[in-house]
Amino acid sequence: MHSREPATATRQRTGPGARRAGLAFLLALAAVCAALIIGSPAAAQGQTTIPLPKIEVGLDAARNPKDVSVTLQVLLLLTVLTLAPSIVIMTTAFTRIVIVLSILRSAMGLPSVPPNQVLVGLALMLTLFVMRPTFEQINEEALQPYFANRMTFQDAADRAIRPLRAFMIRQTYTRDMQFFVNLAKLKKPPVTQDDVPLTVVVPAFVTSELKTAFIIGFYIYLPFLIIDMVVASTLMSMGMMMLPPTMISLPAKLLLFVLANGWTLLLGSLAQGFR
Repeated sequence: MHSREPATATRQRTGPGARRAGLAFLLALAAVCAALIIGSPAAAQGQTTIPLPKIEVGLDAARNPKDVSVTLQVLLLLTVLTLAPSIVIMTTAFTRIVIVLSILRSAMGLPSVPPNQVLVGLALMLTLFVMRPTFEQINEEALQPYFANRMTFQDAADRAIRPLRAFMIRQTYTRDMQFFVNLAKLKKPPVTQDDVPLTVVVPAFVTSELKTAFIIGFYIYLPFLIIDMVVASTLMSMGMMMLPPTMISLPAKLLLFVLANGWTLLLGSLAQGFR
């Protein structure tokens, strides 16, 4: 993994900082999702905010193509928001984090503790920490100029995709990227990062994230597996055949994980692994 300095926080103009950061994240996600689905969206010129369209059916709507275009943009935005969870899973650090946390839960012998809601929420919050430099770059280079009416929607979408594409390529194995490049049968081999289409970057990134998550999960399993083997061997040597080994090994694994400050150590290692 290549090291990268975190981007400086973007100064917000109005409103509290936390609310503005959350709004920037949602708008950045909507812009990236729209760019993933369409290649040439209609440009929004002369507008600082998205207007509420007047949906008309009949001759009046046909006589005003501009209203029809804005209506289609709103419908497209609603469609993108519906697909937003899937796109977040496929283009951010969420996949690796949630898989590692699930493997940790299985290695400790607790199939339902912590609950799925807790694991998903923790993975989502850690994903926001990891992706914050990328989202801030998208907000600074794409969203703010677009809201200031200094560029069209298509240019803003192209600029929003670049930091996200760069992040995914940094976390992708070369073999996986080459495999999907060959599978896509591109007419022209990509020379730079911008030449690689998202249809190649996204599956290569997801495949690499799965591979990395399983490698991390293997190293997580080792200490807990050793504890299970030691407890089972001890019970066998003492002739305690009827006592389940998990009854003894589970408290030992929990104690070891707590004494080693396991949650902080694991989450910190996951966050540093993306830099």
